[in-house]
Amino acid sequence: MTNKPSLALLFSQLGLASSPAAMELYIRTHQLPAHVNLHEAPFWNVSQRDFLIRYLVQDDDWAIWIDELNQQLHMDAYHKLQMAYS
Repeated sequence: MTNKPSLALLFSQLGLASSPAAMELYIRTHQLPAHVNLHEAPFWNVSQRDFLIRYLVQDDDWAIWIDELNQQLHMDAYHKLQMAYS
């Protein structure tokens, strides 16, 4: 692979639109509850799920961006949790 992993490249690898606006929209419209692990999200197909699991387990450069995506997709749940404990 010649391109250094990034969030935009991760979106591309997952077959998703990777413009800043498209990524923002995807993240905003695919928020996950706190109890749902990223790779268990119902919107992934088998190859997307396999990609996420494979590169998280390898803990390589992709893992950083997969973790970032995980955090972004759990942002609403994180905010709700913060509000509950405030």
